[in-house]
Amino acid sequence: LLNALLYHIPELDRLPRAGIVQRLDKDTSGVMIIARSLKAHASLVNQLQNRTVTREYQSIVQGVMTAGGKVDAPIGRHPLKRIRMAIVENGKQAVTHFKVIKRFTAHTHIQLRLETGRTHQIRVHMEHIRHHVVGDPVYGGRPKFPKHSSPELIETLQRFPRQALHASHLQVTHPITGQELNWQSPLPPDITKLLSLLENNE
Repeated sequence: LLNALLYHIPELDRLPRAGIVQRLDKDTSGVMIIARSLKAHASLVNQLQNRTVTREYQSIVQGVMTAGGKVDAPIGRHPLKRIRMAIVENGKQAVTHFKVIKRFTAHTHIQLRLETGRTHQIRVHMEHIRHHVVGDPVYGGRPKFPKHSSPELIETLQRFPRQALHASHLQVTHPITGQELNWQSPLPPDITKLLSLLENNE
């Protein structure tokens, strides 16, 4: 993405990370924001640090959640597996709020809101509470299949190409006008297909 931005808007080379303010994990879909000036970049980074940016996600996780809640657990580099993050005592504070959208036989469709923005935060926190994100190649574990699963549902769960995580809503304050800006991103086809298969399996 950074290379694409520099190709299409070469003047972004003056900005840190070509203006990318809020990053998404590789293979997480959804809405992002890019600053096009140093003033805008500084304002948006400040909003993130002050936790005034609203970042909401949707995900399909393994297991049936009984209710929504909050995970408040510090995240840092895994002490042994350096490509992973983990819950560690001396990590940076990380807070994730979540609520149930719909429960299925062996999965739950949830909405999440980030209070902080640590690397892999949602995926690590969902692993921590034993509700791994479906398809997560790093933190997901083995796929679970509902009873009486159709062959298509089993194949979809086995071959889901990425973590089932989507940045669905972003709200910031415009750096110049002070206007509240909102963006929504609809769920992509791979997630809507899985939701449909889970619904049909009920």
